Amino acid sequence: MSDLWTAIRAIHLVAMAFFVGGQLVLAAVVVPALREPTDRAPLRAAARRFGWGTLVAIAVLVATGAVMASHFHLWGSGKLHAKLVLVGVVAVLVIWHMRRPRWHAIEGAIFLVSLAIVWLGVSLAH
Repeated sequence: MSDLWTAIRAIHLVAMAFFVGGQLVLAAVVVPALREPTDRAPLRAAARRFGWGTLVAIAVLVATGAVMASHFHLWGSGKLHAKLVLVGVVAVLVIWHMRRPRWHAIEGAIFLVSLAIVWLGVSLAH
């Protein structure tokens, strides 16, 4: 049974790595490389593909996170409550960014809040 929970945690971590790591790759590599003012189509295509992957990652994170919170009896944890509030903040920021994609400060806010979520997740795991 321990192997099952290790696998669920690993799946959770891979989804988190995709979401947070993908933000880093987009910001540090993809956007600077594809920021050609004459043809923005490749940049939009990369962002759109990452967006779809992000939706899958978030679904996996919610499912595995809920299962682990139940199994490890974490629903009463203040750290989990804070993490869930920040997840809600990220969701609002993502929706806002979809409506205002040129507001790059939103991207930074999403990344910083995502790092705080990771911090709380690591803290919960110990």
